[in-house]
Amino acid sequence: MIKAAQPERRQTTRYRRLALLPTLLSAGLLTGALTALPASAQTFNSSAGKIRLVTVAKGLDHPWSLAFLPGGRMLVTERPGALRIITQAGKVLPAVRGTPKVFAWGQGGMLDVILDPGFARNKTIFLSYSEPGDATGESGGGTAVARAVLDVAANRLTQVKVIWRQVPKSGGGRHFGSRLVISRKGKLFITVGERGQRTRAQDFTINRGNVIRINRDGAIPKDNPFVDRKGYRPEVWSYGHRNPQGAALHPVTGKLWIHEHGARGGDEINIPQAGKNYGWPIISYGRHYWGGRIGVGTRKAGLEQPIFYWDPSIAPSGMAFYTGDKFPAWRGNLFVGALKFQLLVRLTLKGEKVVAEERLLKGLEERIRDVRQGPDGYLYILTDSGEGRVLRLEPAK
Repeated sequence: MIKAAQPERRQTTRYRRLALLPTLLSAGLLTGALTALPASAQTFNSSAGKIRLVTVAKGLDHPWSLAFLPGGRMLVTERPGALRIITQAGKVLPAVRGTPKVFAWGQGGMLDVILDPGFARNKTIFLSYSEPGDATGESGGGTAVARAVLDVAANRLTQVKVIWRQVPKSGGGRHFGSRLVISRKGKLFITVGERGQRTRAQDFTINRGNVIRINRDGAIPKDNPFVDRKGYRPEVWSYGHRNPQGAALHPVTGKLWIHEHGARGGDEINIPQAGKNYGWPIISYGRHYWGGRIGVGTRKAGLEQPIFYWDPSIAPSGMAFYTGDKFPAWRGNLFVGALKFQLLVRLTLKGEKVVAEERLLKGLEERIRDVRQGPDGYLYILTDSGEGRVLRLEPAK
């Protein structure tokens, strides 16, 4: 347990720290400054002094993810089904045409968006979304990933191709996962929830509660852990996850880190290793919503432990490692959005351990859906509502 004496820890929530490792998205091609709208800023206290949130764009319908385009524009997904370009001046353009049809039910819809490492040359992006089982969605839905070419000038997608889809689809609107990360070797990681069917997260013949690893054209890498193992899906990298909705590459090691929602408590941070089982729902640090124990408890031989967990749950959303120069004291820290408490969590790391936690933006009174480091070194945040905003976090002058 982290002791209360830690100076950065500003809450009474119980949590455990365990062994850890790292990962973050590189942003080498993302250049250009982003310009905020002339709007009043909210100011907050922090361990790095006063900080403020400036509105960059507003009026978004449940924004879920953002990515930075060369030259200072942004791409933002809206969960009901749209993808939008936001200009440097904060203008939200009409929905990009040609996007896939989504299963917009519950937590499902248009979800993550990332740029291909060669975007400056090939204009390729990747979208994750909940795909309907048929034209009406009556047969349910499942997580899918499409590759497409973005024509910025025409505000449309072309050459849209689904390169991976969850097997099988199912009804209900829970636990789609859906974060996308491209590794340093150019492989595409996809996080997939168990769709609220917790016992099926241990069924190795289907896609439930997995981290998926594929090539960017949809092919299966030959070095995936289950390629030649009968009864297992060859695209699976790790399994036994509940609903992983945050993912990033550590900026030093290049390893994938994810976080996942627990039930009543037990939100986890994991560093998924090839072929490993992360235990859901056999082990958990949370409890069922009705109070009962989950599985056999917190540990079982052969099942991986999280490197960190929250109890009670914070309902984690997006996450990003900070490597910029606008907050020097925070360089190397991990930032996680919290839907439940409407705040931003900053985790201080020492090697492979979380050694302190600071809870920022208390009083924001908006759910944080995503957090990303911009190419200008500031942190950018999406708020999750029918009037969602893109906010920039910066030192107060």
